[in-house]
Amino acid sequence: MKFRSTHGGLYVLIEPGDQAQGVRAALQGRDLAGLHVTAEIQGDADPDALQAALTEIRAAGGLLGRVRAPRVTVNAPAAAPLPPEPAAPQTLIVPGSLRSGFRQECPGSAVILGDVNPGAEVIAGGDIIVVGALRGVAHAGAHGNEAAVVWARPILSAQLRIAGALARSPESSSMGTMRRLAEPARAEIARLRNGSIAIDLAETPPAPGERAGN
Repeated sequence: MKFRSTHGGLYVLIEPGDQAQGVRAALQGRDLAGLHVTAEIQGDADPDALQAALTEIRAAGGLLGRVRAPRVTVNAPAAAPLPPEPAAPQTLIVPGSLRSGFRQECPGSAVILGDVNPGAEVIAGGDIIVVGALRGVAHAGAHGNEAAVVWARPILSAQLRIAGALARSPESSSMGTMRRLAEPARAEIARLRNGSIAIDLAETPPAPGERAGN
């Protein structure tokens, strides 16, 4: 993990091999109050390390400007003999916002480094974590995983699914949505509770695949 001072802010580079515990230790104790922080992922970085950095930056009073991942890709495994058991689905990192009309599907969890705009759709077999606002359609636990969660800042989705449960926002909520967008972004988490989708305030994003308690 590397740091570089910029004009009025700080640049943070998360490198392959960085672990969440080391990232927390490097950022804890730093006075970031009022500083604009740009975070960048280099190569195939650990999503847990990214989430730890975002959490510590906010806790230290930093103002997260951009999260960049220009070289992050999800590659299919090279040709090899089939393992005795199928490998666990990878977490997909999308390095930017999803625009209207875009549909993103992945067998595992999905981390969106931006907003999910109205008219966009995210479908994941695991959790869905959105660094920005979730205003499009989201379906977590699409293959029946009832422990999956949706985390965003905030959740403003017109239609939200977790496993087989569905929640829709009322048609008359457009004014309320506009007011919430005008307010400072507040993290929210959606999960199944007694068979229905419940949305609560959240302090930090869960690691993809982490099972949140009720």
